[in-house]
Amino acid sequence: MAFTPLAGTRAPVRVWTDPYGIEPQAAQQLRNIGALPWVEGVAVMPDVHFGKGATVGSVIAMRQAVSPAAVGVDIGCGMSAVRTSLTAADLPDDLAGLRSAIEAAIPVGFAQRDKPVDPRRVRGLEQSGWDAFWRRFGELDRRVAQLETRAQRQLGTLGGGNHFIEVCLEQGGPGAGRVWLMLHSGSRNIGKELAERHIAVARRLPHNADLPDRDLAVFLAGTPEMDAYRRDLWWAQEYARRNRAVMLALLSEVVREHFPHVGYDKPISCHHNYVAEESYGGVDVLVTRKGAIRAGRGDLGIIPGSMGTGSYVVRGRGNPDAYCSASHGAGRRMSRAQAKRTYSTADLAAQTAGVECRKDAGVVDEIPGAYKDITQVMAQQEDLVEVVAHLKQVVCVKG
Repeated sequence: MAFTPLAGTRAPVRVWTDPYGIEPQAAQQLRNIGALPWVEGVAVMPDVHFGKGATVGSVIAMRQAVSPAAVGVDIGCGMSAVRTSLTAADLPDDLAGLRSAIEAAIPVGFAQRDKPVDPRRVRGLEQSGWDAFWRRFGELDRRVAQLETRAQRQLGTLGGGNHFIEVCLEQGGPGAGRVWLMLHSGSRNIGKELAERHIAVARRLPHNADLPDRDLAVFLAGTPEMDAYRRDLWWAQEYARRNRAVMLALLSEVVREHFPHVGYDKPISCHHNYVAEESYGGVDVLVTRKGAIRAGRGDLGIIPGSMGTGSYVVRGRGNPDAYCSASHGAGRRMSRAQAKRTYSTADLAAQTAGVECRKDAGVVDEIPGAYKDITQVMAQQEDLVEVVAHLKQVVCVKG
């Protein structure tokens, strides 16, 4: 579908879903964003929903400014996936053992490792830049100095909430039945701590005193506060990328132990909570994607559904109206609290039938019914991405 303008904003706010279907709180957030003097434009993805500060599913282009809440607290959160040489016929009927092996290799939830991962001992993991990466920790905001050991031990861990690891089967086309490995995670506690500290700093700056929403407070180019945020932001985005790379390498090793003949294609990885320096119409901007992936022409990305529906590997069409972006997933249609009130563990078991996964009260808030219809979300962004592969999970590990 083509975009629909959201009425009543200073900067253009282009919507890739029915604007009348956006929840009122999220619509007001978008109008608040569109009113900011630094904003060049906003692209609203079909998975849009209310978020803290900035709307989830929003792409915001700012000139000489950036809002840390428009990135979110899970800096660099995103997806990684790799196609294997395995097919459905290679998998056993009972996948419980494979799921258990994955959970044993990769800590989930609040868990961290007893000692940090040694990249030299992880097969298939990039070896370059690790020492320099960790040395840069000493340059970060001094208030997180005591968190270095925790950050090292959480590298290669999944986290909780909507983070997951999946084994999927490709649906239809020439690759039908091929096995994919996929995971969703970000910068763990260190990204959250950095984000919250910088958001608090931004809220206290004088130029943010009269904003319609103080959570949208910005840093301005050329200021020490902006320089400090960007320094910490770039590091946290790299931490998130390396975190997913470690997990994908460990996941690949687990699968190799079960299927020694397995081969792997080149992995795909994409952030969906991050900042990038880009240019549109000759204007240099800082683009924040909070719940959105980059979908420049030819870019490969990953758009997951929920734990019982499936996901899509996509190729970007490079639509400049959307700042070369696409949705990051299905998007929630109800809050976690509402999902727990609405659904039971029996509902969860029914909606995840055929998937080897947790089906207990601790993950009812992640039930597929709490999310929007991923097929409808994909239909609404056909001018943003083309589908490369449709995947359906058979194993799902959640924190």
